[in-house]
Amino acid sequence: MKQVLQNLKTGEIEVAEVPCPPVRPGHLLVQSRASLISAGTERMLVEFGQGSLLAKARAQPEKVKQVLDKIRSEGLWQTLDVVFSRLDEPLPLGYCNAGVVVGVGDGVRGFEVGDRVANNGPHAELVSVPRNLCAKIPEGVSDEAAAFTVLASVGLQGLRLLQPTLGECVVVIGLGLIGQITVQLLIANGCRVLGIDPNPQRLRLAEQFGAAVVRLDQGADPVEAATAFSGGRGVDGVLITASSKTNDIMSQAARMCRIRGRIVLVGVVGLELNRSEFYKKELTFQVSCSYGPGRYDPAYEERGVDYPLGFVRWTEQRNFEAILDLLAAGRLNVAPMIDSRIEQARAVEAYRTLTGGGGTLGIVLTYPREGPPRTATVAHAAAREPLPAAGRVVAGVIGAGNFAKVTLLPRLKGLPIIWKTIADANGVSGVHVGRKFGFRQTTSDYRSILSDPEINLVLILTPHHLHARMVIEALAAGKNAIVEKPLCLNEEELRQVREAVERARGVQLMVGFNRRFSPHGMKMKALLANRTQPLCMSMMVNAGVSPPDSWVHDPKIGGGRIIGEGCHWIDFMSFLAGAPVTRVTAVRIGDAPALPIRDDKVTITLSLADGSIGTLHYFGNGHNSYQKETFELFCAGKVLRSDNYTVLRGYGWPGFSKAKLRRWDKGHRGEYEALVQSIAEGGPPVLPFEQIENVMRATFAAVESARTGRPIELG
Repeated sequence: MKQVLQNLKTGEIEVAEVPCPPVRPGHLLVQSRASLISAGTERMLVEFGQGSLLAKARAQPEKVKQVLDKIRSEGLWQTLDVVFSRLDEPLPLGYCNAGVVVGVGDGVRGFEVGDRVANNGPHAELVSVPRNLCAKIPEGVSDEAAAFTVLASVGLQGLRLLQPTLGECVVVIGLGLIGQITVQLLIANGCRVLGIDPNPQRLRLAEQFGAAVVRLDQGADPVEAATAFSGGRGVDGVLITASSKTNDIMSQAARMCRIRGRIVLVGVVGLELNRSEFYKKELTFQVSCSYGPGRYDPAYEERGVDYPLGFVRWTEQRNFEAILDLLAAGRLNVAPMIDSRIEQARAVEAYRTLTGGGGTLGIVLTYPREGPPRTATVAHAAAREPLPAAGRVVAGVIGAGNFAKVTLLPRLKGLPIIWKTIADANGVSGVHVGRKFGFRQTTSDYRSILSDPEINLVLILTPHHLHARMVIEALAAGKNAIVEKPLCLNEEELRQVREAVERARGVQLMVGFNRRFSPHGMKMKALLANRTQPLCMSMMVNAGVSPPDSWVHDPKIGGGRIIGEGCHWIDFMSFLAGAPVTRVTAVRIGDAPALPIRDDKVTITLSLADGSIGTLHYFGNGHNSYQKETFELFCAGKVLRSDNYTVLRGYGWPGFSKAKLRRWDKGHRGEYEALVQSIAEGGPPVLPFEQIENVMRATFAAVESARTGRPIELG
């Protein structure tokens, strides 16, 4: 299918071929009929992408600070790799869509195949949209009118925050699409409206909708005009729907308001406020967030958990429904705002028009009625090259997220691996990674990897809750498999994986415990080869703050940060000792009102079978400018210390005092070198399952011990 994408680094826009999205649980699959280019938001994105690196940095000073912190903690080259990789990602454009439901995911109620729906899907022929971000289109509302629903809801949410009452005087500053819609909504609400914009054409359109206007092009003063419009009292409220860097707009809004007037910001303007202008009048100022309550809440948007109507009357979805009802009743008219209708295949031309400086307001993209073929796989240029002779490792990758494209695949360049297929439900990410790293094809159906007889290695790089199931499926399909940590989220999944391993013949399973394959890990292991005493080990992990609503904290999806990440260092210490964990004791930080998450601030003590002990301090409350990992090992009067896998120091070791790397190396490449060699030569498993199982059981025990306060013995 076709989808409109922009490259953030170059600003280039293309209509790309991407795999059709699957029908996902909790989602609707919608065939697009019309989508609206948002003249404000999308123009801003396009112009940002077309700017230089310096311009991008100036536009996002908070991102620059994050980059500087990352340089201090992880090094220059590592940080540059991440920054340029992120800038190279394609951005799906569009968020105002109308179409016909062609697939209903599990758990979705109230929608059927054939329903017309407005939704926040991108400019693509097929879109997968969460159920709470869809609303049925009433009879009599055209597809192109319904495509305005999401954008109109942005204006509606601003109006709800302003809380205008019948007869009030309200100023709308900025008469783009959202401004024009806001004018109509206010008039429908019984308000007197004054519109302000430098564009004469937009002023004329606002007058058609019933607003009085301020002729800035003729030198009119907006504050004086608003004062006159309100009979000298000052206006009751101001809705700012403009996009401008100037601070003058906020100052004008404050000066034109009456005492205890209200200002709501829907657009983007300078926010260096003059305190006295707000203080003397006791003005209320609020910033409106997108389409309404539920926005950016993963539980509402992704998992479909609705807010009770009695407590949250107007959610995103209910705002959509309100706009559609106004369109059906003829109280909202969007037809005069449509400047042109362009086929999606000519979208590049549409964006040239948008950024050409002609004051374009509304551009509607149209789509073929018959719809695209439901093709799950797209071929890339590398597909034209024949596969090498037998004996090589041919890989399929499931998951094209940040870990795959930023961390792992860049480090595997040059290894004797044929990258055949990458699968991801997000076709855009899959296509981008597929092109960039030389895959032969991209698919949105991972099962095609498992059924491909040429593929003999499957990389599972998905969210944690899918790991165990996909490992079991890969082993059952006769594929070697490597899964990113963790292997699984609980003891029951571990039991199922163990049974799958026992049934599998001639293939191996590996977990991404890459620290043991790092140059520092291998050097320490070599230095310890002839030791005669147990080890005392300490690992300090400055894990960084993770938002409480992040998926990693969800026990059903991420499993928590200790299961999701702590297993790394439990494996590392078990590897260095050459012995399994036998006993685990853990303690977490004490409870406090301002501490929503306690489980990622933990100290874990390990007892190992050879008498060694290890302590893992995993702290999720540190600053990101401090290095992430510090490891110290004490044995027989000697000490080893690794700082972030860049500098390894030895104290008391004959012939060794220091090893320094140009950039950190956590062992990802070494891990795959060992695995590829083992598969190609038919050697024993790189990582015996007994070791994997012991590490996962020790990790589960750490979580349980932290919760109960009791040490746990591992049988």
